[in-house]
Amino acid sequence: MPQRSRYRRFLLIIQAIWFSLLRRLLHLWVRARVVPEDLGELELDPDLPTFYVLDNSALSSVLITDHLCRTQGWHRLHRGFKAGDIHLPRSYGADRRYRGLFVRTPERQRHDPIIRQLVDQASAQRGLKIQVVPVTVLIGRAPDNEAGFLKILFSENWELGGRVRRLFATLINGRATMVQFGQPIRLDDVLEGTTDAGTALARLSRILRVHFKRVKTAAIGPDRSHRRTLVEKVIKSEAVQLAIDAKAKRDGIDHERAERVARQYAREIAADYSYSVVRILDLLLTWFWNRIYRGVNVKHFRAFREASPGYEIVYVPCHRSHIDYLLLSYLLYYRGFVPPHIAAGVNLNMPLIGPLLRRGGAFFLRRSFRAQPLYAAVFNQYVSLILSRGVALEYFIEGTRSRTGRLLPPRAGMLSITVRAFLRYRNRPVLFQPVYIGYERLAEGNSYISELSGQQKKAESLSDLRNVINILRKNYGEVTVSFAEPVMLNEHLEAHAPDWEQQDYAMDSKPEWLPRLVDDLAERILVNINRSAHLNPVNLLAIALLASRKHALDEEDLEQLLGLLQGIVKQSGYGERITITDLEPGQIIEYGLEMGLIERHVHRLGNIIRTDATSAVLLTYFRNNVAHLLAMPAWIACCFLNVQRIRRSRLHQLTATVYPFLKRELFLPWDPADLEPVTDHCVDTLINLGLLRQYGDRLQRAPGGSDQTYYLRLLANSMVQTFERYFITVSILAKNGSGQLTRQQLEQLCILSAQRISLLHEFEAPEFYDKTLFKLFIESLNETGILKRDEEGRLVFDQRLEQFARDARLILDKEVRHAIIQVTPEVLELENRAAA
Repeated sequence: MPQRSRYRRFLLIIQAIWFSLLRRLLHLWVRARVVPEDLGELELDPDLPTFYVLDNSALSSVLITDHLCRTQGWHRLHRGFKAGDIHLPRSYGADRRYRGLFVRTPERQRHDPIIRQLVDQASAQRGLKIQVVPVTVLIGRAPDNEAGFLKILFSENWELGGRVRRLFATLINGRATMVQFGQPIRLDDVLEGTTDAGTALARLSRILRVHFKRVKTAAIGPDRSHRRTLVEKVIKSEAVQLAIDAKAKRDGIDHERAERVARQYAREIAADYSYSVVRILDLLLTWFWNRIYRGVNVKHFRAFREASPGYEIVYVPCHRSHIDYLLLSYLLYYRGFVPPHIAAGVNLNMPLIGPLLRRGGAFFLRRSFRAQPLYAAVFNQYVSLILSRGVALEYFIEGTRSRTGRLLPPRAGMLSITVRAFLRYRNRPVLFQPVYIGYERLAEGNSYISELSGQQKKAESLSDLRNVINILRKNYGEVTVSFAEPVMLNEHLEAHAPDWEQQDYAMDSKPEWLPRLVDDLAERILVNINRSAHLNPVNLLAIALLASRKHALDEEDLEQLLGLLQGIVKQSGYGERITITDLEPGQIIEYGLEMGLIERHVHRLGNIIRTDATSAVLLTYFRNNVAHLLAMPAWIACCFLNVQRIRRSRLHQLTATVYPFLKRELFLPWDPADLEPVTDHCVDTLINLGLLRQYGDRLQRAPGGSDQTYYLRLLANSMVQTFERYFITVSILAKNGSGQLTRQQLEQLCILSAQRISLLHEFEAPEFYDKTLFKLFIESLNETGILKRDEEGRLVFDQRLEQFARDARLILDKEVRHAIIQVTPEVLELENRAAA
């Protein structure tokens, strides 16, 4: 017996040495990317016995995982497992086991014997706390859609492979290995409620199978056919064939020729996903981000990862820059998700750039195709087909990049196509994932200012690539990507059409409730984007300095104001996913100086922080990014600009009048019916920070000349331009009279008046006379019933508009109101000037 025991120990030592040697040799080549990036998210308890379950029994997977456990200081896989009276020779098992040397087939035995042994013994010793950690090892992760390249041939896919294939996969794609550790499963929780070990084993196996399938689907995607096959399926679909017949009849051509046109459309649209291109882009973008950014901060990704399994995912980020889609795809790929198929404007389908984007997952669409029914049928069918196959999508419901920094009104065409595709196929429920992207400097900043100033938008071209050299020379600070609360399509369907599951819908079906559903979806997505915003140092500096008349503040006052702004947002309760920079006010100022956005003027009576005219115009963009966070507190501050005290009941009345317009412009989250407690909370926040005082029902600001009144005025100034635009519109209507203007005439007069006021009385900020903002306000006046149209299409109004104008006296001082009234023209006067 002693001799046998010594022999067994000798074998274990040899085995350990052999295992260590193989692990060291393997990691001379293999480089594993670990998911999640922050392993602290796993909440792994180092004091509890840990047993690992791998997705398959490959030796390379065991060696890679063991190496990572060694670097983390976790319990090693090859060492014995001990928990109470349980003693096992190793600390890992496999969900899938195969037999055969070259041709691998699944073993008939359903469960790994060592996992069965663990559950049997744990069932006999109830109460033991054991954590089971699922581990997925993917070597060369890529969708299976290409052929002819070694790296793709030996990339991870859904087919079984033998030991030889695994060896080549490790040699060729070892540096593209991803290891995902799942949340620990408490074995005592699994055993709870079971009467025998067999039931517990079945439950654990089911949990593991579901987990591994979801992880692999998210990481390498579903099986995807070749692009040519997909195009043919689109063309042969019933909806497209009907559209082809209609075009042939309408244009007097034969069916074959009309089908060629449809096929040409499909090729123009379809993505051509290439893993080789994605790998190259991964390398290039890693270098690019490190070159121009100080860091990319990702917020709330863990919540998205936990919510996403079992859903078709549609990413709907805000659109600030061309960098948006590159950045989001990169981050998803880096964190173990397949880059989505991205809807891109056909203007980007230019030589060199178009094919590159197409192979990175972009599919192209024309700006408008209402007058092209065949193109519409092909596009709708393509989107429906890829969505039904589990391919993640990404599109921007704003339709174009925001030139002002605010969210744009939604263009809901892609949303409508997505909903109709789901109603037809219904494979898995759809999850819309809103994403907020916040920059500290924009590559397109100067071009945005030019376009807002009236210059024609420059079409994208290859010559724009020259700008990359200039981009590489600048520091763009940090970028924040924040994953907002997801929007579930099924919940909205239940609200708008409770019997939708009992109905059958064709591709061209347009139920009467569909437009309302799509509008509600679009609004909820944009509201959730705003509720996940990040308040960065540049946002804070922009709000503070642009609130001063000359865009300059005493450095001590600026520090105080920055601290107050941070405190207001922290206490406002806008949303649980709102985040704020960790920098202190003094550090924020130093950061702005380092970025070159502000300058310090040294003075004997105290330093002054200021920004020049060009930087001030650029800073309006970053102020507008987060204008919604301060909208309600700033509105309340505006109510004290021209009076020292106001009753709380009067404040509620004024807020109820103005809130629908603010909600429409800034996509605020609160329902008008729930406005009073929101207003009271914001008032209490200002009282807590010392900016307001309360005496019974009366609210009062500090006397004029005090620091508190000065800071309250600066807070109010962050929103004053919004109310000036409202007053311009109301003044033009009042000056011309009811039934005198068409909507187009009103919009034109508003823009011209705002331009003139900007030149005469304000610093020239092009966003002040942005056409979109005036259109939104006019639409809101229509929705609230203040404006209506007569039979001739002219705008009519009643005394409510006059009351709106009278209330403006509380917000805007006399000089501003007089200037606006003096500048606003009558339509007849404008026509006479144009004729002259």
